[in-house]
Parts: sequence; C-alpha cells; structure tokens
Amino acid sequence: MPPTDPVPWPTDPWFPARPPTQDELPYDDGEPMESDKHRLQMWLLCECARRGIAPELNAYAAGNMGLYYTTLQAKKNEFKAPDFFVVLGAEPGLRKSWVIWDEGRAPDLVVEILSPSTEREDRGRKMSIYARGIRVPEYYLFDPYANTVEGYQLDTATLNYAPMERQADGGFCSNVIGLRLVVWHGHYFGQQSDWLRLAYPDGTLVPTDEEHSAWAARQAEAEKSRAEAEKSRADRLAEKLRALGIDPEA
Repeated sequence: MPPTDPVPWPTDPWFPARPPTQDELPYDDGEPMESDKHRLQMWLLCECARRGIAPELNAYAAGNMGLYYTTLQAKKNEFKAPDFFVVLGAEPGLRKSWVIWDEGRAPDLVVEILSPSTEREDRGRKMSIYARGIRVPEYYLFDPYANTVEGYQLDTATLNYAPMERQADGGFCSNVIGLRLVVWHGHYFGQQSDWLRLAYPDGTLVPTDEEHSAWAARQAEAEKSRAEAEKSRADRLAEKLRALGIDPEA
C-alpha cells in the first residue's frame, strides 16, 4: 500500500472539498516522447508485460501516463509520467492517469528510458520521489543508445535505492513481477536495434503479439505436416495390406 499522504487537502474554497479524481486532473503534460526509439521501447514493454506477467497478479501496466502520488503535487500541477510502470493487485479498466489516492495502490515497478534531457532528473529528483515519496520497490534505468540497463531495489529501512544483482547475461531478475529484464538485439516494428525486453525466468523472451502469431503459425504448420505424414504412412500400410489380400478396414 502507498504511504499515507503527509499533505492534507486544502480547505481553501478554491479547492474542491475532496481530492480530485483522474477525470479532474491533467493527463497530458504536453511534452512529446524524446524519439521514435523511446516511443517504441515503451510500447514493447507494455505489450510484453500484458502477455508475460502472471494473470493472478492482476497487473496493470502502462507507459507515459500521469502518476499522481500526493495532493500537494496536484495543487502545484506537477506532472509525473513514468515511461513504464506496473501496479500489482489493480482493478481492470482504462485510466487517464494513475491516481494513488483513488486506486489505493502505488506502482510496484518503474522503468525510465534515459535521454540527454531527462537523465539528470531520472537519476536525481525523480529517483528520490520514487524511493521516498512513493516507495516503488523496483526502479530501472534503460539507456536506449548505450544499450545498458540498471536495476535498483528499495531499501525500506533507509528509503534509498540499492543496486540489484546483475545476472550473467547483464540483465536483472524482478522479484516484483517474476520476470527478467534483459537487453536484446533484434527487430521490433521493423526497426533493428537493442531493446529492453521482458523474459521468463528460463531466459525465454516474452513474445510480442507478432512473435506469438508467428510461433502459432509455425506450430499449426508443423501439426499439419505431422498429420499429413501420418496419413501418408497409414495409406502406404493399407496399400501393402491390400496387396497381400488383407482388407485394412476389416
């Protein structure tokens, strides 16, 4: 559960009598994504999270969506939009923003995609807010051009992030979602690059919709070939039996 909001909602008549909901809060910061790579990377994480995270975790995954964690933030109209985040135990449904005091839950995992204009904020003030203000258990930083990923786990005693243990392949194992985060070189939306991917504990990548469809098509073709081979074998056997005067249907 998220920490108790230390800032009471103002009683000034200018403000409503209750904290605003997602329908009353800004949900567009007016700032575009940094590049095509940033946008595609966000889509890739969202797409695979919805397929790969176990259904029983009731996970909500989104990217570049407004995150409201304190009423003071709403009062000052300070907009925060994680590049990618996951909330466990979430109710299904579409959101304009994730409003912690409405939902009763805070993100359990956040990924920020670095750029020259955001890196200082992502490593500084924003990282501090995620640790001390929201208490997000896991925080990851991905540099889409250096193709490196960093993983941090919240120390609940100090409310600071400590580096996570890196796996042999350079990725990380998330205790929150039960998946690994790895850097993979390949094609996504027709673009060849290095991408941050979600993978199962055995290292198998969580497939995108396109990859899953291609796998299903290959499986169907393999099953069709197996059935045709089996029929051909049965036909040859029946022909041999008939040549010996034996009715294979008897």
